[in-house]
Amino acid sequence: MRIQRLFGLARSLGIYYGIPLRARRLTRFYAQFITPNSLCFDIGAHAGDRIRCWRRLNARVVAVEPQRDFVRLLRLLYGRDRNVVIVPGAVGSCAGRVRILISERTPTVSTISEEWRSGVRDSAAFRGVVWSHSDEVEMTTLQLLIERHGIPRFVKIDVEGSEAQVLAGLTVAIPSLSFEFIPAARPSAQACIHRLESLGAYRYNWSRGESHRLGETVWLDSAGIGEFIAESPEHAGSADIYAQLKSG
Repeated sequence: MRIQRLFGLARSLGIYYGIPLRARRLTRFYAQFITPNSLCFDIGAHAGDRIRCWRRLNARVVAVEPQRDFVRLLRLLYGRDRNVVIVPGAVGSCAGRVRILISERTPTVSTISEEWRSGVRDSAAFRGVVWSHSDEVEMTTLQLLIERHGIPRFVKIDVEGSEAQVLAGLTVAIPSLSFEFIPAARPSAQACIHRLESLGAYRYNWSRGESHRLGETVWLDSAGIGEFIAESPEHAGSADIYAQLKSG
């Protein structure tokens, strides 16, 4: 088990820190959403590459991560930065305790959503993934984080199938955010759009995989992003959907 955990950590570090010029590309991309001294939430911080990027943009960061190994890594990398707050645990629709299903070899797909795991485990992209054990962690909500730290300018939500539950725990419109979408779990993305539309007037865009390039030159309305979600082929892989208040 320890070998699998070390492999998983090394794999994530290689993906998020080992690719030349990735950090520079990330910084250019997020500069369109984040201004100096603005507050950002990283929900599902994992290895912390967004923290590194956002600090380069002089933003303040609240990073939430449920996996204990990665909480330790985040504290090692960013724990001395007074502008970074690391919150161990998960984010969902209500506060309490929840179990996270952990894939030690591929920790990027660890999840608190059994429904999501059941829905994606037979898809080609997840073939061979094993969720070997579980852990109990504290869960908070976006609204509770806002009450403690303030309204963020940008929120990144990457929580492997619980994105809609994260947004269900939000009661105010925030200026801009992103959430992960995979074609094998379309209902979750559709629920996210429905929730955002209940909070404010948003426009939408998307970015495929880790390209960090917006896919549309003109931002879409809710119907337009709904078509993208419905028509994305399974083999296209994951995407991040971006939402921005029209008045923002």
